[in-house]
Amino acid sequence: MVLRADVLASAIDAAAPPDDPRPRLLMSPRGTPFTQARAHELAKGPGAIIVCGRFEGIDQRVIDRRNLEEISVGDYILSGGEMAALTMLDAIVRLIPGVMGNLESADTESFENGLLEHPHYTRPAEFEGMTIPDVLTSGNHKKIAEWRLQKSEELTRDRRPDLWGNYVE
Repeated sequence: MVLRADVLASAIDAAAPPDDPRPRLLMSPRGTPFTQARAHELAKGPGAIIVCGRFEGIDQRVIDRRNLEEISVGDYILSGGEMAALTMLDAIVRLIPGVMGNLESADTESFENGLLEHPHYTRPAEFEGMTIPDVLTSGNHKKIAEWRLQKSEELTRDRRPDLWGNYVE
């Protein structure tokens, strides 16, 4: 199924007149990969018009005539763009001031500094024979920061060589 050009174009026109400054995004597996940097960019902007196709997508003429930017959330195929749009929206909305309790806490999350996030621990101090690493309960904030960076680097190197390559360049 391909969405009809005339019907979809009318819907886009009703949602956003030609002078609307919001980006027009089409969820598409052939689009530019969505990144944390793009989430930040969109969170600071005026909003977005998001178009989702079903099954085979939408008529190419609508993409061309309505200047839709194709965005992908990963190298896989979904039945429609709705779940991809929700994923993208969640990544964007959480960056808007006031949405998360402490926006600064997002600064150390995966992808914010080019690395995957370090492991986290909480109570109880011992769980099924495993304990929290001593450094995390030491109170030495410098050593804790060093440990977190070391673990982030190890995880990134081991699990995401693509990110690691960019980080060490």
